[in-house]
Amino acid sequence: MKIGEAFSRRRSIRKFKSEPVPRELIGQVLEAATLAPSGKNAQPWEFIVLEGVDKEKIAALMVAGAEQLEASGYNSGSARNSAQIVQNAQAVIMVYNPRQKRDAKLTPLRRIMWSVDTQSVGAAIQNLLLKAVELGLGSLWICDVFVAEEQISAWLGRKDEMIAAVALGWPDEEPAPRPRKPWQQVTHWGRGH
Repeated sequence: MKIGEAFSRRRSIRKFKSEPVPRELIGQVLEAATLAPSGKNAQPWEFIVLEGVDKEKIAALMVAGAEQLEASGYNSGSARNSAQIVQNAQAVIMVYNPRQKRDAKLTPLRRIMWSVDTQSVGAAIQNLLLKAVELGLGSLWICDVFVAEEQISAWLGRKDEMIAAVALGWPDEEPAPRPRKPWQQVTHWGRGH
């Protein structure tokens, strides 16, 4: 598959078949993630693959986090739906930046490095998603895990920065492409707009 085809075929998959994903294929998507560009070659990523009851625990923590938000008068948005997706996926890959502690104060230099690290991890996640397309897998980049960031990180024994989760499995849907702004609309040449 050419890279352009992977770009155009990638979709956010929210329905998965119950068929297990072989660990060999999960390894291939993780290898692709580690080949991403990395500022200063810091490779600021760690992945935790959760299956079975471990993944169900993450889903339960997300629901509890959504309930807590709602009890405080806030809208939990799509968190409950994302928890259901986590539960139905065959694997969930938690993505962390081990170079950044969750409660660390950011000095000006550390702020720069945090930004560099975050961009590097984003590139790793994108590589993972595109490799999943090539292998015929479906994936969903999930940030709703942040409704239970502290609880999930405590359960996983992590004191570093949670970046996202990625649900992975065999797709059980073929969503149409979402609308995108044309590149000409979001691009400026030089200083003038």
